[in-house]
Parts: sequence; C-alpha cells; structure tokens
Amino acid sequence: MKRVMVLLFGGAILSGVAAWNAMAQENPGITLQAFECGRFQQNDLGIFSDTMRFKGEKREFVAGCFLIRHPKGVLLWDSGFTKALVGAKDGPAGVVVSQSITDRLSQAGIQPTSVTHVGISHYHPDHTGGAAEFPDAELLIGAGDWNAVQAMKPDNPQAQMLTHWLSGKGRVRPVKGDLDVFGDGSVTMLAMPGHTPGHSALLVRLPKTGAVLISGDQYHFRENRAVRGVPIPNTSRAETLASHDRFEEIAKNLNARVVIQHDSRDLAELPVFPAALD
Repeated sequence: MKRVMVLLFGGAILSGVAAWNAMAQENPGITLQAFECGRFQQNDLGIFSDTMRFKGEKREFVAGCFLIRHPKGVLLWDSGFTKALVGAKDGPAGVVVSQSITDRLSQAGIQPTSVTHVGISHYHPDHTGGAAEFPDAELLIGAGDWNAVQAMKPDNPQAQMLTHWLSGKGRVRPVKGDLDVFGDGSVTMLAMPGHTPGHSALLVRLPKTGAVLISGDQYHFRENRAVRGVPIPNTSRAETLASHDRFEEIAKNLNARVVIQHDSRDLAELPVFPAALD
C-alpha cells in the first residue's frame, strides 16, 4: 500500500511539472511590463511599522504599475495616481505625476480598449487612480475591499476612483480567496488580507523568467520586509502577519522574484518600459 501511495504521489508531481511545462510551451506570449505611475514622498517611515522602527526616516516611493499580456487577455495590475494630478501644483503634498497611465501605455501600442482586466491590490487611491481610464475592463478586486468601498460615502476619494464600477456601469468581479485570472495558472491574484480587508498580491509565472511575486502593499520597502513590519494604518495586525507568512512561503517555494511595488530599487531592476520580462 505504501508503495502504491509513493507511486501515486510521484505521479502527481510529474503530472504537475508536465502541466507547467506544457503551459509554458503553449503560452509563450505571456509577458510582464513594469512602469511607474507617479512618485510620492514619505517624510516619516515610522508609519510603516507599529514597533516604532524607522521613525523619522524619509524615502521617496514610486507607484508601481504592471501590464501582463496573455493570449487570453491583457491585465493591468494597479493603476497608480489619477491623471488629474499630472503636472498639478495644488495636489497632495509630495506627489508627482509626470504622465497619465494611458499616455504611458500608448508608448507600447496599448490602447485602453485593449486592457481586458484591471486588477487592484487594494482600494487606496495610489493604486486605483487610473482605473477609470479603462471602463471596458473587468475590475478584479478582493471581496473584502469591494464590500468596504461599497460602504463608503460617494464623496470618499477611495470610492470615487471606482465610481464607474460602483455605479453598475462596469463589470466587476469581487474575488474571494485566490483567483486564477486566465485559467491556466500563469497569473494568480493571491489573497493577502491585513493591509485592507481584501488586499491581494499577484503571482505571475513567465515561461523564461519563472515566478514573479508582486507585492501590492504587503510590503512598502525592502527594509520593512526584512523585519516583517506592520504598518500602523493596516486594518488587521494578525491578518497582516499571516499574510507575511504566506507571501514568504510562496516566494521561497517557487524561488520567485519579489517585486515591492513602492520600492524604486525593485522597479529599477526590471526591464525599462516598454521592454518586458518573458
């Protein structure tokens, strides 16, 4: 009986490897492009750790956006700041937006109607600001976050960025747990609650590069990842720590390249847009 179980387990592993290899061969067109959708100054990094670490330190963050092209569609992961802030003199202090997301995508020949899905890691406006530029796309959002924005007043800036979908004019998919976006395991929204109730990270498995794990706001900068910091405004400390555990296990088990979306050093190590990882 033990020998049968070993053979079955071994067969399952081989089947999984074969399936992954087949997916990579069948979908050679999967690519990942990264670009910034604004920058902003954080004058006290102490807010990102409830243990008083980093208090008084400063850093400039980027709003990282990502475009995943797949034979079955195009996913925009996070959309940065609103185009209303491009060149604005009276916008939020420390925020600089040099170009709208649609203008930047046009450099790669991508029109708004080409984007089939807009996936957002969470409802904060530095991640959702450009979503309205893609009204034909299906919005993918963690169910906990969707419930939260539905409960907000219409004039709440966090809700205003998603008015098109909140009003019922756009297609929306509230995601419970993980979501295999294209149905072949290549692009997966990963439930990582804690920063917000429905916060998600994104796992992309590229044919040549391998696994890439994009953080959302699971972490904001490398040093905070190293100490498993919990930002003070997070909605749940316990869920954040559990999501830290999950994030790190996935990164380890898949030998994934981790990209912290707000850390300019991580974006600088990716191909310069419109060049892509494949």
